[in-house]
Amino acid sequence: METRAAATALISADQSHLIHPLHSGADHAAPVMLTEGRGAILRDAEGREYIDGLASLWNVNVGHGRTELAEAAAEQMRRLAYTSAYVGYSNEPAVRLAERLVALAYPNLSGVYFTTGGAESNETAFKIARYYWRRQGRPRKVKIISRHHGYHGVTLAAMSATGIPSFHAMFGPVVPGFVHIAPSYPYRSGDSMAEALEAALAAEDPETVAAFIAEPVIGAGGVIPPHPDYFPQIRAICDRAGVLFIADEIITGFGRTGRWFALDHWGVLPDIVTFAKGVTSAYLPLGGVMVSGEIHRTIMEAPPAERFMHAATYSAHPTCCAVGLRNLDILEREGLVDRAGAMGRRLLERAQTLRDLPVVGDVRGLGLMCGIELVEDREMKSPALGLGARILREARQRGLITRMRAGQRGGHPIGDVICLAPPLVVTDAEVDRIVEILRDAISACL
Repeated sequence: METRAAATALISADQSHLIHPLHSGADHAAPVMLTEGRGAILRDAEGREYIDGLASLWNVNVGHGRTELAEAAAEQMRRLAYTSAYVGYSNEPAVRLAERLVALAYPNLSGVYFTTGGAESNETAFKIARYYWRRQGRPRKVKIISRHHGYHGVTLAAMSATGIPSFHAMFGPVVPGFVHIAPSYPYRSGDSMAEALEAALAAEDPETVAAFIAEPVIGAGGVIPPHPDYFPQIRAICDRAGVLFIADEIITGFGRTGRWFALDHWGVLPDIVTFAKGVTSAYLPLGGVMVSGEIHRTIMEAPPAERFMHAATYSAHPTCCAVGLRNLDILEREGLVDRAGAMGRRLLERAQTLRDLPVVGDVRGLGLMCGIELVEDREMKSPALGLGARILREARQRGLITRMRAGQRGGHPIGDVICLAPPLVVTDAEVDRIVEILRDAISACL
């Protein structure tokens, strides 16, 4: 009773004072107050347990309750919790982490700029692209091309790159110079859709385009993996047009798809990689941008008048970087990248069994990313809108927490998509239970 009373008081204070991400009062009428986590399991203030079906926000890769990461933070804080990494100063954890990341990532990358999260990483990448072209004497190359359904954050430029209209509605207008194209839909067409980029470049004039940004697997926009030919074609198009390719690996990095970084599935090298989330498994906020050797040299060799005037107070934060280093140790020591591939195959195989339910129009994924798209009419593939929220409420009552991509009609239609991306330490039994809960929850909503 004391626990329940304390939880009630805390929720009342929450509703009175705390503005939440994506805030809507109606959605926060009965919040779950989470208090503890172990592995892929979360526990609330009343002692109820839930499977964390989305690794919280695609990011708790090594699972909850890792005291080793808490100890890494404490050790660094006792030594040096924070100091500026502005030019002329440095710290060992940041240097060591940059060195490790370059060794793990694509072989053409050589430099790392650290941020505090994904949106900041993408904002930084857009500035780096503009900076690079201005240093090349081509200052008109400022536009960014991204994809419908792509999610790149919701700070102003990142929101403008994000191809989900609901994020623009109350914050428009978007920043000028952002263009959206159709993504690849391998499950709807044999066409890779790479020609959509060629068409956009022709319409915009390549001499005005700085970069193309894409998630290797669209995540929050509905778990949309690409056609196998898509990114090799995209790389070739960018090369022909003289446009940088930014890989947004904020969700897909650090093992989520069964590779350290997801473009490795198709043998493609990006010019710029943005990352966050799994680099610390969310134990502390950290993100960053990795750049090719050519872009790195452009920054390092700039004359004083053209120096890289981009900065953030907490860039290369020593405690965050120390946790990142220890997190990489865990991923490597426990073989969690390979495990994500194996557990992802199990999850996708089990989730495919949901296709016998009349509202399940598609089941798709790569590694430990899986999307279950809902339809009103399977034959016509009419998108189901609003059903996903009901299913998530039912699933939560049965012990599964996850999120969905709300569907849309018109333009590039998509039904509500239930998104799954549990921690890489999820067990066979937990994977099977996720699918059982979803079957029961969907059936209850029919």
